[in-house]
Amino acid sequence: MSQARASRVADQIQRELALVFQREMKDPRLGLATVSAVEVSSDLQNAKVFMTFLGKDEQEEIDEALEVVRGAAGFLRTQLAKEMRLRSVPTLRFFYDKSIKEGQRMSSLIEDAISADKKKHS
Repeated sequence: MSQARASRVADQIQRELALVFQREMKDPRLGLATVSAVEVSSDLQNAKVFMTFLGKDEQEEIDEALEVVRGAAGFLRTQLAKEMRLRSVPTLRFFYDKSIKEGQRMSSLIEDAISADKKKHS
């Protein structure tokens, strides 16, 4: 199985899951759930789904939102099966995407360093 095919399947899963979260998932514990990335194994059997939850900043809230999503994995696979032409839909495993929050933290550190540098030189 080619990596290009796995990449195309990952992109399609990301698009389809985004629609399902937008239309079907109404649980308030999710906040605004976003599928930020999907990685599909080359044999198309497993998919890692990376999520962010807008408005969920505490680790406890993030863990709760992930539990909701993980509990709905069967439903989500069923929805994907209806929309995608695959012999079998990959098993979905959900993870929190720390990269966005980490990027914000790094930007903040850079801004602080620049402003401290400006104060020092003025």
